[in-house]
Amino acid sequence: MTAATVAQYVGRSTVALVQALRPRQWTKNLLVYAGVIFAGTAKDGDRWRDATVIFVAFCLISSASYLFNDVRDAAADRRHPLKRNRPVARGALSPQLALGTAALLALTGISAAALLGLDSLQYALGFTALQFAYTVALKRLAIVDVLTIAALFVVRAAVGADAVDVHISVWLLLCTALLATFLGLAKRRAELVLAAQGETPGRAALRGYSLPTLDAVVLATGAATVASYAAYAIEYAPHARSMAITVPFVAFGVARYVYLVRRQDLGEEPENVLLTDRVLLATVALWVLVAALVVTYR
Repeated sequence: MTAATVAQYVGRSTVALVQALRPRQWTKNLLVYAGVIFAGTAKDGDRWRDATVIFVAFCLISSASYLFNDVRDAAADRRHPLKRNRPVARGALSPQLALGTAALLALTGISAAALLGLDSLQYALGFTALQFAYTVALKRLAIVDVLTIAALFVVRAAVGADAVDVHISVWLLLCTALLATFLGLAKRRAELVLAAQGETPGRAALRGYSLPTLDAVVLATGAATVASYAAYAIEYAPHARSMAITVPFVAFGVARYVYLVRRQDLGEEPENVLLTDRVLLATVALWVLVAALVVTYR
């Protein structure tokens, strides 16, 4: 094997490995900054540094779980029209390299979290264990699968606040849980529609769902998300009542997402919906801008 051949192999493996880490999914871990922003400590550089350590740690742990998941599900992924393009499923990344990298990333992420203290270490261990349990068993159980996803988002918000030593409102954690549940149920709805049309093989958990029930629960969870955020913004936020100006953005964003899911059968990948729909992306950007102005200058 020539040096050029080796270089090409290493280059292809590196590209495939980066793809398997799913860097687009790291946006979920931006939630660890919620504590810094909504506690009114956005001007504290040390807190931003600590939150960034947690952000990097959780990105590493998340990517480790994606690699582990792809190795376990490689056979099923090959039968899926979209997932068959994942590096492990298509043979571009060996299972051995994927599992070895997953172990290294998980250990590095947990060690990074440990630098901020015992509590952060415990959150990181719990996050890792919950990701592992989801991959191995929980994602096959209807309702439990979505609640597990919501719990992972709550852990992200909680560890971000704990790492920077600020109090985070229970109402904000509730909003996080409800929004994650809403997005998870909407994703299951999209998957159920595609499975019914024969376009994709349905995951095991879909046997416990029905389209009418999901439609009703998605609407109810979306309404509960908006209501809980309104309660937080009006009464419990650090800048209560001033934050109320951001409620219409949340209400419109949730309504827009429901429209996209029901009218266009989108939603199988929530992050793709957010990044491809300009109206929804603009709504989120405006919410971030207005919330930041309120927190900074109120």
